[in-house]
Amino acid sequence: MKRVAFLTSGGDCQALNATMRGVAKTLYNSSEDVEIIGILEGYKGLMYEKYTKMKPSDFSGILTEGGTILGSSRQPFKKMRQPDENGMDKVLAMKNTYNKLKLDCLVILGGNGTQKTANLLSEEGLNVVGLPKTIDNDIWGTDMTFGFQSAVDIATDCIDCIHTTAYSHGRVFIVEVMGHKVGWLTLHAGIAGGADIILIPEIPYDIDSVIGAIEKRTEAGKRFSILAVAEGAISKEDAALSKKEYKEKLKNNPYPSISYKIGAEIQERTGQEIRITVPGHTQRGGSPCAYDRVISSRLGAAAAKLILKEKYGYMVGFRADEIVPVPLSEVAGKLKMVDPNSSIIKEVKSLGICFGD
Repeated sequence: MKRVAFLTSGGDCQALNATMRGVAKTLYNSSEDVEIIGILEGYKGLMYEKYTKMKPSDFSGILTEGGTILGSSRQPFKKMRQPDENGMDKVLAMKNTYNKLKLDCLVILGGNGTQKTANLLSEEGLNVVGLPKTIDNDIWGTDMTFGFQSAVDIATDCIDCIHTTAYSHGRVFIVEVMGHKVGWLTLHAGIAGGADIILIPEIPYDIDSVIGAIEKRTEAGKRFSILAVAEGAISKEDAALSKKEYKEKLKNNPYPSISYKIGAEIQERTGQEIRITVPGHTQRGGSPCAYDRVISSRLGAAAAKLILKEKYGYMVGFRADEIVPVPLSEVAGKLKMVDPNSSIIKEVKSLGICFGD
């Protein structure tokens, strides 16, 4: 019998359940006798032995269900080697749970931090297969992560809805999109939603350039402007600071987020009314879109095939419409950033969209 455990870690997103379903259905349809264990609440459950035995029926009806039926938690990678409040060795505890359950493989679904810990456990001798989950689409080694397109659709819908009210009132609207370190989500939603200005972390903005773009639209008779701003957007001045200097500056920041700072600067210098919309965690929620259901099913099936072949230590990636195994050691610790000189940025600039640079 093959004993396989599933674990979902970090922030939730659409298609986590759909991906687990893809793994489970493929395993159950194989000739192997399979038992699946669900680890509850992410790595926390692996540390503290929180788990449940799962049945084929547990994977029925979850293709369209958002979130994760196993629950999740955030366990920062940088603290994995630090004992918990009771002095427990977290890594040793996870290994002990793995061995106690007599697992043949641990399937880990998560983003960058999750994949770092997956690689750590692989290096510790556990049989691990990773699956790339994040609305940020920033995992190295895969063109696409499940959850990304669903989040793009939600953020795009938000921008779409802003257009009519922005036009009606002749205002500047800022839509703040999730993404602390990378701008894929803001970039795609901004393009799809017809934003006039897109600000992402990889391209530090000059507020003069942003205001210039708004004034140019006003002079052309445009009644409104829409900015798609990543929550991690940063000005050129702040980007020039050291990490320590920037953190110190943020301590005295009177604004709840970067969008409010940008909005205040625009209003002060142009006199135009500014409104800010923050869709927030709605971008993580709801049912996965059709595209995510397809790729999560494919990724799940491919992960199951790796397990059946006993090919461990890999994350299942998506490249050029093909599913490929990517060594966890190559994935861990790397971010897939938006290249400011990439073709997509050049193409979007040719449309007249301003990036504030």
